[in-house]
Amino acid sequence: MDILQIVALGFLVTILSLVLREQKPAFAFLLTVFAGLAIFLMLLEQIRFVVRTLEQLADQTGVNTAYLKTILKIIGVAYIAELGAQAVRDAGQESMAAKIELAGKMIIIVMAVPIITVIVETVLKLLPA
Repeated sequence: MDILQIVALGFLVTILSLVLREQKPAFAFLLTVFAGLAIFLMLLEQIRFVVRTLEQLADQTGVNTAYLKTILKIIGVAYIAELGAQAVRDAGQESMAAKIELAGKMIIIVMAVPIITVIVETVLKLLPA
């Protein structure tokens, strides 16, 4: 997918949203949400490519794929939280957007605990007793 197509869609949706916002604010909001989802769907093939490449790299280097999967899930949570917060922010709900971002950060911390534990244990093994 070409970035020019994504930018063109973004401009088109922005113009339509500005026009609709005066008459039908709910439709303007829905338009921007669906456009955001459309852009995400346009990027799915690139996301799949990155995931496959990282999995191959992990296999070649002998890295435990459980850690890679956890990191990919963390990245996914970050993007989903950001997308959700921006959509809610577009609707004028700054407070709710902040809560979505906070929830995303907390979920990321919880998901990262096993990786942090392994890193600390590895460092402790390297230190002299």
